[in-house]
Amino acid sequence: MRYFSGFCLKGEEELFSAYLNQSDFCVAGFSLGAIQAFEYALTCKERIDTLQLFSPAFFQDKDAKFKKLQTLSFAKNSDLYTQNFMQSITYPSKFEMQNYLQKGTLEELGMLLHYEWNKEKLQMLREKNITIEVYLGERDVIINALHVKDFFVPFSTVYYFKHVGHILK
Repeated sequence: MRYFSGFCLKGEEELFSAYLNQSDFCVAGFSLGAIQAFEYALTCKERIDTLQLFSPAFFQDKDAKFKKLQTLSFAKNSDLYTQNFMQSITYPSKFEMQNYLQKGTLEELGMLLHYEWNKEKLQMLREKNITIEVYLGERDVIINALHVKDFFVPFSTVYYFKHVGHILK
């Protein structure tokens, strides 16, 4: 299994162990890592059976003002931004994320804010017989889980968990 970590995180895949397909033919990622896992699956020449996207970073439903504010806030005080971000990804739980913290970059933030999920590319993966699974939390305050669910449903199996947020806890 190949796993891609989320923004400001490292080693958090153990948080998804109940859902992770540990097969050699699985690619998975959380949030920003979901984007990276998706792009990897598009270009990988090796066999992939399953692509697992945990709370994929999805901001194409946000306007330019929102994205600019996020970027400016990070540039102004990345430590404070990261602290607030970590609280937001764990909401509504009080889960401690300090063990998984890794300093994010402005470039990574820009990538996740401006990434455009592409329906044709999703269809390409389906035509390669890759099973796509999307995992979402009903109480996610990072992304609009309902918009994400509606976007991915035609191409994947979507698991929509009640009472959990971005980190699915």
